[in-house]
Amino acid sequence: MQIKTDFRSDTVTLPVPGMLAAMMAAKVGDDVYGEDDTVAELENKLARTFNMEAGLFCPSGTMTNQIAIKCFTQPMDEVICDQTAHVYRYEGGGIAYHSMASVRLLHGPRGILTPELIAPEINDDNIHYPNSSLVVLENTVNKGGGACYTLEQIATIYELCRRNGLKLHLDGARIFNALTATGDEAQQYGQYFDGISVCLSKGLGAPIGSVLLGSKETIHKARKIRKAFGGGMRQSGFLAAAGIYALDHHVSRLSEDHAHAQLLAEALKETAYVAEVMPVETNIVIFKMAAGYSSAAVLGSLNEKGILCGTTGPDTIRFVTHLNISPEMVAHAIQTIKELKPARNS
Repeated sequence: MQIKTDFRSDTVTLPVPGMLAAMMAAKVGDDVYGEDDTVAELENKLARTFNMEAGLFCPSGTMTNQIAIKCFTQPMDEVICDQTAHVYRYEGGGIAYHSMASVRLLHGPRGILTPELIAPEINDDNIHYPNSSLVVLENTVNKGGGACYTLEQIATIYELCRRNGLKLHLDGARIFNALTATGDEAQQYGQYFDGISVCLSKGLGAPIGSVLLGSKETIHKARKIRKAFGGGMRQSGFLAAAGIYALDHHVSRLSEDHAHAQLLAEALKETAYVAEVMPVETNIVIFKMAAGYSSAAVLGSLNEKGILCGTTGPDTIRFVTHLNISPEMVAHAIQTIKELKPARNS
């Protein structure tokens, strides 16, 4: 029987038995009325974790990011982010649609921005220019192969934003992966960001949900925007309970995913069909095809062997490790990678 191993994304994880039990035992109420104690517990737990005042539970990271951008901008403002940023590439044009703001795209190495990159792109006060009002960082950087910011790097960007009157938001889709890799403390993040989006449904393994963190004033405004976006949920404590369980049980094991990603990367480097593997810092492995091979052909050959993964471009493939990937699955994948003989381009 062929083993099926799903490396497409860490969003494919399924709730573990303990998480399901926590969900079924959750104390719930109508959260739109502010009566769901489990949702409040999750929001407060994450706010304390990142040393911020308040939180708002939403169905997705896209929603928390888009709410934050709307909170921190006005029409005719401009958002500064990397050209690989999820908020720009993968959120359906939401910045333009929801906030009527333009976007200034930068080209950071593996998606990592620096003050030196940002500073020249901050517009002067000139009627011809949009108002630069917000910088968005992504941690980890998805298209950067899981590259992550250190707290020291974040602090320098914060100082630039503070001096220029810009807000700073973090798309923390895989923030706990970043913290695991850098050893930085989540408590230190609150002093630097006006908003932080924390995703629960990727490496942490919850089935749904992200929490937007910010000041009480920001979250009060965000709650109304969430309602307008259709994101108000009723007895959502069942879902919040999964997030609480994930925070209590799945953060400490993220280093296992990182170790698995390193093993896969080392195996890929030894093959004839891979030209380059991006440096692996967390749980994402992105590799580039050697001349004569296409990502479609290699992807098809892997899929035939039960290894599911995805492309990030015509000549690149992505593996993402997660809690549903066992050491046995990694060993099988490594053996398959080494033995694979994909067709060359004709």
